[in-house]
Amino acid sequence: MIARHTARLTTLAAVPAALALCAVPAVAHEGHATATSGDSYQVDLAPLNNSGSKGTAMLMLDGTKLTVKIEASGLVPGQPHAQHIHGSTTGHDFHCPEASADKNKDGIITTAEGLPSYGDINISLTTKGDTSKGSGLAVDRMPTADKNGHLSYERTITVSQKVADHIKDLHVVQHGIDPNSNGKYDFGKGKSELDPKLPQEATAPADCGMLQGAAVGSMPVGGVETGSGSTAGVEAPGLIAGGSAAALAGAGVFFVRRRKHQPADSNS
Repeated sequence: MIARHTARLTTLAAVPAALALCAVPAVAHEGHATATSGDSYQVDLAPLNNSGSKGTAMLMLDGTKLTVKIEASGLVPGQPHAQHIHGSTTGHDFHCPEASADKNKDGIITTAEGLPSYGDINISLTTKGDTSKGSGLAVDRMPTADKNGHLSYERTITVSQKVADHIKDLHVVQHGIDPNSNGKYDFGKGKSELDPKLPQEATAPADCGMLQGAAVGSMPVGGVETGSGSTAGVEAPGLIAGGSAAALAGAGVFFVRRRKHQPADSNS
């Protein structure tokens, strides 16, 4: 009788511990990410350039297979939005840019002004095909916001072992803003430093979110991985020659609208 009573108490005592192991909630903070389970991370995308855009990205890593899911709102309706995973896999320290990144005080943090903060492109979050830095402005393969400015994205890609090892030191950036609220990309804020054929509005960052492990607010160590802070590799001329130039058209509307993409799996 005593032995049976003792066994019952032991079983009941183990229940709270088992529940605690199964019910560890994810706690996310604006512009930062917290591990949800194992190699899964939630990223809150916070607005840049007063874009009004915000969203959530989920990154799930299985070996070198990375699944990225993004739900964002407040983006420029009907326009493609370049999006990337930025940061370093070699020990450099990068983070989402602060207002002080606007060096010429024109009210816009451009891609070039943001690079010293958020680092170079590691992965281009295209809807299909290549995901390298070279596809950074492949606008014909970037997701398009719907008529309400909402964007949904999902893709599983193969990444390098370095990216897998340093995933917590990387972060997500979406591009494309509409500061004059006319519902399209135009040259109201001048030409993009990436290509004068493109408006600044099309390439300026709209939002950013850091994964756990990135040092919020700290200064980068040594600049971007190229060592120069250059925008080389994300310049548009080569991409335009490959077909995304068809995206330039019409009175002030510079990107052709694609049909709604379907999530794609790739080993790019």
